[in-house]
Amino acid sequence: MKILRYIAVALIVAATAAGAVAKEQSKSSTVRKRKAGDRNQEKGTQVTPRMQSFYEEQEVSDADVQWMKVIYRQLDLRKEQNMALYYPEEPNQDGMNLFCIIMKLIADDKLTVYEYLDGREIFTDQYKVKVKEMLDRFHILYTEAKGSTEKHPKFKIEDADIPSNEVLSYYIIEKWEFDRVATKMQHRVQAICPVLHRTDEFGGEPVRYPMFWVKLDETIRPYLAKQYVFTDNDNNLARYNYDDFFKMSLYKGEIYKTKNLRNLSLMQLYPDPDDFKRAQDSIEKRLTSFDKTLWVPTREELQARADSLEALEEARLANDTTLVIKERADNKKSTTKRSTKRSTKKSSSATKEKAKKPKESKVKESKVKSSSATRSVRRRR
Repeated sequence: MKILRYIAVALIVAATAAGAVAKEQSKSSTVRKRKAGDRNQEKGTQVTPRMQSFYEEQEVSDADVQWMKVIYRQLDLRKEQNMALYYPEEPNQDGMNLFCIIMKLIADDKLTVYEYLDGREIFTDQYKVKVKEMLDRFHILYTEAKGSTEKHPKFKIEDADIPSNEVLSYYIIEKWEFDRVATKMQHRVQAICPVLHRTDEFGGEPVRYPMFWVKLDETIRPYLAKQYVFTDNDNNLARYNYDDFFKMSLYKGEIYKTKNLRNLSLMQLYPDPDDFKRAQDSIEKRLTSFDKTLWVPTREELQARADSLEALEEARLANDTTLVIKERADNKKSTTKRSTKRSTKKSSSATKEKAKKPKESKVKESKVKSSSATRSVRRRR
């Protein structure tokens, strides 16, 4: 009997152990489904090292660069081409604007920004911006976040406290390089600076406050590539992201400075508004046509230029002939009008003379009759 009891207990223990193992195996084999919101939140906050390595760009070697130009532009967000950087003013289901993305990354200690030095930008550790001092200087409300340390401070900023509606313009640094190996001009946006437009208590014109420089490198580009924006009001499909927006030059900005030894802006170099505009146009033209003027044109290109010049000359001659014909026609009309006026004057003067002549003859006839009558009477006497 004891043996049977031991066997029964052993069987029960084995059965319970097998059931527990089967249960654990079933738990491990099942896949837990995530909610869409969790996936989106995780996608928007996490960037893997593999993604950062994908956006790393190898700079062109100095030995291959034959010409280089650093251009400073101002992007006015009130222009239609740049509105994609401004809207939406506050984060919503469509996403968030560029300034909100930058501020959230800065507050979470995921992005390093540098001081604005008015043309002498130095992107080194010596000129890193202290986030807390920057937030206090521009009066942005914040609270310390969990996990914040003295070496790596983190802050929490509410969406309503981010002054994205006051950032009405950006400064960007473009680097134009002519690659000798690729035989073409290449340009990219090196850094971007948000500019606050604020008015004082007494109103008046808003004052511009450049905040800091952000390098558009592999640190921030993965986050910019996740946010798609509308670039066309007619097409509501968001086809491009912020990284494409800067990489494909979908923005419209005015040149306000080029890198020079004296560190002067174009307005300082050309105070006259007409000279300032001509300088901007000449710089734009040189940037877009620099690589085209380096090479000897082919026979086909020369023939196309000759054909275009001939077409322009023919159009000019045709225009000149039409103008000559029109002038001649106008001259003929004016001469005919003058001749008709002269003929009408002559006819009117002739009619007046004719009208005067019969009166004079009647007067003469009356005089003759009166004289003959008197003579006849005298004769009778």
